[in-house]
Amino acid sequence: MLKDRSFIDIHSHDGCPSAECRILSLDISEIGNDLAMHSGKTSENHYLSIGIHPWFIERQQVEKSLQALQTLGINPAVIAIGECGLDRCIDTTLATQIEVFSRQIELSERIKKPLIIHCVRAFSELLAARKVFHATQPWIIHGFTGKPALAQQLIKHGCYLSFGKALLNSNHRVDRSLQTVPLDHLFLETDAANVSIDAIYAAAAKMRGLDTATLRQHIMSNFKRVFLND
Repeated sequence: MLKDRSFIDIHSHDGCPSAECRILSLDISEIGNDLAMHSGKTSENHYLSIGIHPWFIERQQVEKSLQALQTLGINPAVIAIGECGLDRCIDTTLATQIEVFSRQIELSERIKKPLIIHCVRAFSELLAARKVFHATQPWIIHGFTGKPALAQQLIKHGCYLSFGKALLNSNHRVDRSLQTVPLDHLFLETDAANVSIDAIYAAAAKMRGLDTATLRQHIMSNFKRVFLND
């Protein structure tokens, strides 16, 4: 049973043992049409997100992967689509990335599940896509390290921000951004980093001037509202 003061890791790739609730992110190319092989990685309060990451578009048959994603996306263990998104720092053309991302936006809207998003230097295109598709599902920008002004722009357009290991380093830009994010639009994560989620919570709580238990309660409330529709 979820407790209001549980640690939740909103985005992980290998799982954080200290997280009492976590979302494990898988690329559809890792699982094909079968979630069974990953059943051991999920249990009560452990969930999945699946999508086509922009880094991995070229290594798979996209149409086949999109079909698999549509089939698996309705599985109750899958509570979000992604990570997916846009990245200007890779070889895959932005046009191709936008096409694949757009298909995942459509799926998110159709099955009414949030998107977990990877975005690098393409936030104008990201927000344009949200406008074009009139997206109503929550979008969670994972691993956010941008400036406070960008944080506010994303929140204004219905996005949530998830912060990770950057909070453990001396990074005044990320610190300032975290301080400007409303608590009801905030998540925390480990991603693929070899760090504990409780260390990230402790750093975030200190920056916000909160005790860790209070921060955990706020983020759990966000999780229930965004992912469980509570």
